[in-house]
Amino acid sequence: MIFAAGRGERMRPLTDSCPKPLLEAGGKPLIVWQIERLAAAGLRRIVINHAWLGERIEAALGDGSRWGVELRYSAEGDALETAGGIAQALPLLESAGRAEVFVAVAGDVYADFDYTLLDTHAGRLAALPAPGMHLVMVPNPAFHPHGDFVLRDGRLSLDGAPRLTFGSIGLYDTRMFRALPRGARQALTPYYRDTIAQGRASGELYDGRWENVGTAAQLQALDRELRAG
Repeated sequence: MIFAAGRGERMRPLTDSCPKPLLEAGGKPLIVWQIERLAAAGLRRIVINHAWLGERIEAALGDGSRWGVELRYSAEGDALETAGGIAQALPLLESAGRAEVFVAVAGDVYADFDYTLLDTHAGRLAALPAPGMHLVMVPNPAFHPHGDFVLRDGRLSLDGAPRLTFGSIGLYDTRMFRALPRGARQALTPYYRDTIAQGRASGELYDGRWENVGTAAQLQALDRELRAG
């Protein structure tokens, strides 16, 4: 699943007429970089949620066949935040109501992360009796110097130091969101904290290329670097 429902307030006025995931860096939309990397890892079904100017996302990306994937869209009238967006998309994420472990990434993240590295963790999560999660952590960027969670021996903790930043790439179990009504607005943060506190959250450190493209200046800098490279 690629999260693409945000309004992109910090990107205005660019996002007044263009949904943030379609803003370009290095000659292609941010979300296309993600689709290509997911496809390269062998993922064939990708769900994209959208709200603001969502029809433009569907028109630009189509059915996904040009990348060898099937794109499915979960439309939200008003953005439901991350957990609400997952609950809304459950019929598209699950097959015949069967629980699934799925990878999810923010549509405004650029990373060279190899998604095949998550295969082993996905199998492990699927075998758990209760739903868990696996988060990809990154070194703290300048805009988030205090990090989010502690990563120690492959497990995540709420307390202690040093803290790392969640890189907006994770594995989740659909069972975690079945009790949330469709159409409800709900952030994912409480789910992180509860699952970590219950000892069912693992993690890994990724220290390769990663950019959270949150402002026009960050987008311009990434565009220059990609074109130069």
